[in-house]
Amino acid sequence: MAMASLVSPSYRFTLSPSLTPFRSLPSRVRAFRTQTRLRLSSTMSQAPPPLPDAPASSGDGEENKQENDVIVQYVVLRRDLIGTWPLGSLVTQGCHASVSAVWEHRDDPLTVEYCSPDKIDSMHKVTLEVKGEPQILNLAEKLKAGGIAHKLWIEQPENIPTCLATKPYAKSTVSSYFKKLKLCK
Repeated sequence: MAMASLVSPSYRFTLSPSLTPFRSLPSRVRAFRTQTRLRLSSTMSQAPPPLPDAPASSGDGEENKQENDVIVQYVVLRRDLIGTWPLGSLVTQGCHASVSAVWEHRDDPLTVEYCSPDKIDSMHKVTLEVKGEPQILNLAEKLKAGGIAHKLWIEQPENIPTCLATKPYAKSTVSSYFKKLKLCK
């Protein structure tokens, strides 16, 4: 297996596959990544400076609070359609619901912040799944009863509820509605 090397004037970095998960990613990084191990060889005895985007940990749970207050959009797909619809069609359903929820709430302060030029490249979405049509309809009713703005996408002309997406919310506001759902895989 080939290893990638990055060389800088005072450090030599070698990347190789690893089974060790990332432990200290900045809280704004949410993507799944191929895990790698970074080996650092240096003639310098001091550690490299911290990454500029990495938040300093205060050790009092502040980091956890910040993570929970990130603005996030939840997208929920029906698991029963994953096996029967083409993948592209199902992804399209999620896109329809997501865009529709954002557009319907385009003047909402959290939506404006979520789509702002300085945050447009770091949007947070959580894609989950429910078993089938009764479960997605039940979730839509629970969200409606809780005052959580969302879009239940109903594919036409078939009249099939396929996907649900919330407007962007602070994670701490809406995560309790989704804690029992599985990540869509």
